[in-house]
Amino acid sequence: MTSEDIIRKVDAILVEEFELDPEEVIPDASLREDLDLDSLDGVDLVVALEKTFGFRIDEKLIVEMKTVGDIHQHIRAHFGTEEQLAAARSSA
Repeated sequence: MTSEDIIRKVDAILVEEFELDPEEVIPDASLREDLDLDSLDGVDLVVALEKTFGFRIDEKLIVEMKTVGDIHQHIRAHFGTEEQLAAARSSA
């Protein structure tokens, strides 16, 4: 899975799950201020990410992520290669 694939999937989740304008879903967009997502939305986001990428994400991490780019970076850094994705799926 390439970085571009990860970015596209994360952005698609945000657009579809939260009915956001795709033009608003940019790396610098603040999850709370720009996209108006609250803590309950954060839980829904984690569930959607887990379903899409097939591995468990600690819900506490979503609190630490402030922007769309933070989510992109976390997924790429921890699960960006096929080997990492397979390992994460097997431990979930």
